[in-house]
Amino acid sequence: MSETAETGWQPVRRLRTHEHVLAQIEQQILDGRLSAGDRLPGERELADYLGVSRAGVREALRVLEALGVVSAGVGSGPAAGSVVRGEGTEALANLLRLHLALSRFTQREVVEVRVQLERWAVSEAAVHAGAEGVARLRSMVLAMRQPEISYEQFNELDTGFHVSIAEMSGNALLGTLMRALRDAVRREMLAVFESLTDWRATANALADQHQAIVDTIEAGDSAGATALVERHIATFYASNGH
Repeated sequence: MSETAETGWQPVRRLRTHEHVLAQIEQQILDGRLSAGDRLPGERELADYLGVSRAGVREALRVLEALGVVSAGVGSGPAAGSVVRGEGTEALANLLRLHLALSRFTQREVVEVRVQLERWAVSEAAVHAGAEGVARLRSMVLAMRQPEISYEQFNELDTGFHVSIAEMSGNALLGTLMRALRDAVRREMLAVFESLTDWRATANALADQHQAIVDTIEAGDSAGATALVERHIATFYASNGH
């Protein structure tokens, strides 16, 4: 038996320089010392603060920028540092998309999670949505029916429709999760539309279903809205071989 197994102690993994920098920035955010809109120190200043090389700082900032956590600063002087982004949905979507790809979740598992989120969202939206929110949903449905739009534009409207419902639920995190999930599966959704022989007919049917969902939300019918959105999602995946 190894000495590690006998003692119960495990070796501490040696972190690379940029991982130390990432950990420091993460802790600053968790502690509330860094907030959305705040500017990080410049590369040289940050390297001096942390006692690391500028190369390590640069690599850490590239990782954070790729994840959508910061926007890179340009130029030099006080305005050169990267800025912490206020909208974390892109970062969450990027991570979720990679996780979905690497973990090899089945289509059924993804759809089941989406259905549960959508059921919760539309049920709460039927309680909390006001006239302005309902009007916004109706305008999206109207735009979906325009014959000149592309399937890419239709998908953006479809995403906006479902995200707007989640935002009307009164739970900000639900709206963020919905946006992240839709962004994470965007490629797959577009592939479905591209494969259709008559995507416009499918789009019209989806718009009709959206219209019915809006009607139940406006009527404050949580049960009816929940049943419609579940059928809406299940029918789309079933009829398109997913």
